[in-house]
Amino acid sequence: MASTASGSLALSFSLVVISMAFFHKVEGQNLATDNITVVEGEMATISCRVRNNDDSVIQLLNPNRQTIYFKDVRPLKDSRFQLMNFSDNELRVSLSNVSLSDDGRYVCQLYTDPPQEAYADITVLVPPGSPIIESREDVVSEGNETELTCTASGSKPAASIRWMKGDEEMTGETMVEETYDRMFTVTSRVRFLVSKEDDGVPVDCIIDHPAANDLLAQRNLEVLYKPEVKIVVTYPEGLTREGDNLDLTCIAGGKPQPHQINWLRVNEDMPSHAVVTGSDLFIENLNKSFNGTYRCVASNTVGEAYDDYILYVYDAPTTIPTPTSNPVNTQDSRAGEGAPPKLDHAVIGGVVAVVMFAILCALIVLGRYFARHKGTYFTHEAKGADDAADADTAIINAEGGHTNTDEKKEYYI
Repeated sequence: MASTASGSLALSFSLVVISMAFFHKVEGQNLATDNITVVEGEMATISCRVRNNDDSVIQLLNPNRQTIYFKDVRPLKDSRFQLMNFSDNELRVSLSNVSLSDDGRYVCQLYTDPPQEAYADITVLVPPGSPIIESREDVVSEGNETELTCTASGSKPAASIRWMKGDEEMTGETMVEETYDRMFTVTSRVRFLVSKEDDGVPVDCIIDHPAANDLLAQRNLEVLYKPEVKIVVTYPEGLTREGDNLDLTCIAGGKPQPHQINWLRVNEDMPSHAVVTGSDLFIENLNKSFNGTYRCVASNTVGEAYDDYILYVYDAPTTIPTPTSNPVNTQDSRAGEGAPPKLDHAVIGGVVAVVMFAILCALIVLGRYFARHKGTYFTHEAKGADDAADADTAIINAEGGHTNTDEKKEYYI
């Protein structure tokens, strides 16, 4: 017993002597290291650096204060630690296949008097698993609210979640839960009203985490919406006149596709010989009694919608109409117009009246012109009569007297 106690005492004394041998009182020495952030499964490198070392011993301790390396010797039986460099100025050690249990504070220690220590914090990042996005319903009707939920679990630190609907960013309600193993689960929920324009638009749940890039989940919206209806005039291209035929086509689309298309005449009965074939309405031999509003109504499971066509039948043309590239009675101009203009009888009568008036005025002017320029007839016997006091004097004053009666000449002035 005594010998055993003596041996223990001697061993303790030897350890103290050895430990004291490694402590040197050195002034001006500096010990430095760096904090490390590493993704789980990757490799971390710990560097203990000394400036102005005088052969003092460097060692590396784990967060439990267990010696990993003493100089270039590894007392800890963990083969993941490997010596990368040992010199008077540096002890550099690698740790491969880092796990969450390696997270903590490591100690670089220099045996001086007093001992110097520097701390390297290893932060282990754990990326979240693939995010999961769920919706309250797979299909939603326009005008209703939908709800999407996205979950990113098993991460360190907690992930952050962003929402994008197409190019529009949305704000969600986020909840963070810490699990027993120092991991985090993040759940985000977003609610919004949908419209028919949202049909097929992708909604992205984007995960932001220092250990993960381009991590997202996506869901395409499926929105049901009521029909969109438009009436197209197939025939005629221009004005609708008496005796013509009318052919209208109703174009309707929606989700789901409209299951029913109906034609009706607003507040009146349809003409007896109107023919409805599916989405087409055909009326032959138009007359003015057919004037009115014709409506195409389409419906599906979401609702119904309609479009109107206002028919006004013009008189049949009395002359061959001049082709026109700007028809009046088109789909774009039928709604919101007042009563169509009367037939051109009044215009034609006005033009005829103006022409007759112009002809009458021309006749009057010509008549006055000819009256003013009518010819005057003179003979030699009559010459000088204008200045004579009586008939005898006029005869005497006539040039040449009776001697020139055989040489009568006629003048027109």
